[in-house]
Amino acid sequence: MPSPSENRTRLKVIGFDTATDETVVGATVSGEPVWEVSIGPDPSGRPTHSGELLEAISTGVDQLGGWGEVDRIAVGTGPGTFTGLRIGLATAIGLAAGAAVPLAGVSTLGALSLALQPGPGESSAPVLDARRGEVFFAAWDSDGRNLVPPSVGDPAEAAQALVELDLTPLAFGPGAVRFREKFLEAGVVPLTESDGRGPLQLTGTSICHLGEQAEELETGAIPEPQYLRRPDAELWLERDSGQR
Repeated sequence: MPSPSENRTRLKVIGFDTATDETVVGATVSGEPVWEVSIGPDPSGRPTHSGELLEAISTGVDQLGGWGEVDRIAVGTGPGTFTGLRIGLATAIGLAAGAAVPLAGVSTLGALSLALQPGPGESSAPVLDARRGEVFFAAWDSDGRNLVPPSVGDPAEAAQALVELDLTPLAFGPGAVRFREKFLEAGVVPLTESDGRGPLQLTGTSICHLGEQAEELETGAIPEPQYLRRPDAELWLERDSGQR
């Protein structure tokens, strides 16, 4: 599982992710959180990225002392929803250019994995709800080695991939909760916060932590989004074209 660097310079990082239904933003100094927020969907269940993200980023930047004090922007690159990823990445690119701040892209699943520290013989296996009856998933061992790269598949396929590891999979996250029965059928017991392993959720601080370790992109370079599959809009267009 990725882990924060032991030898940090005094980096001030603003990090955010919009790959899931949550809008998460955090600000850290030398790896220590100074501000953080997680904003859920609106009452109808729609994510609030477009309406909440910029204001939350502005608040976090103020906590760091203003844009002149920010050393790096970190943005989650997915996997996640097509629209959510586009909002986060477009925002990051625009802010990096406007404020002349270096930008780094980080894995959303990698950041979520930081919520759980596996012990010897265990693996941290974050699972996100990918919709269409599928999940995004990955796994890391206690030494931070990526055992299962970010992938997409139905819950049974994901659970089988985790079971085949020579480690006890600690599956957690929105996808593991939604498809709990599918994971149990495959012999994987999803964890919840009631299991006493801490808040098992994606945070802005975890995005910042990975952003500290990531290589800064060259000026003008765009973070590579990790869609893992084609967006719904393309499938709908193909379906509609075939019906004509």
